[in-house]
Amino acid sequence: MQKPTTNAPELQIPLFGTRVACGFPSPATDWIEKTIDLNLLCVQHPAATFYVRASGHSMTGVGIHDGDLLVVDRSLTPRNGDTVLAAYDGEFTVKVFQTLPRPALVPANPSYLPIYLDEASDMQIFGVVTYSLHQTRQP
Repeated sequence: MQKPTTNAPELQIPLFGTRVACGFPSPATDWIEKTIDLNLLCVQHPAATFYVRASGHSMTGVGIHDGDLLVVDRSLTPRNGDTVLAAYDGEFTVKVFQTLPRPALVPANPSYLPIYLDEASDMQIFGVVTYSLHQTRQP
């Protein structure tokens, strides 16, 4: 797991002021709304945030794929429906946290089974996944 550096210089990237369904605005068009720094966007609590790589295919239904970089915030209290990083029986897992109708860690892929929780479960939530960065072009 990687912790974001707190003294990294800002890197401002142009943010185009229009939403794009298919395609990309012409670079010649003056549609730049402002610039953004992804650290400022993705990391709300730097002291409590870290990165981790996803492994496997159980979370594809929420857009998390094998190898994606996940931003995890330990300062957030998990709510029903949040995607969380948890340890269950000594293994790390990323799942949707469910409180109702029965506490569970639920995969976002029907090929995988939920992990139902009770008082005897050996489970600890390490943080809430706030962002997933997915590489679309392979190196």
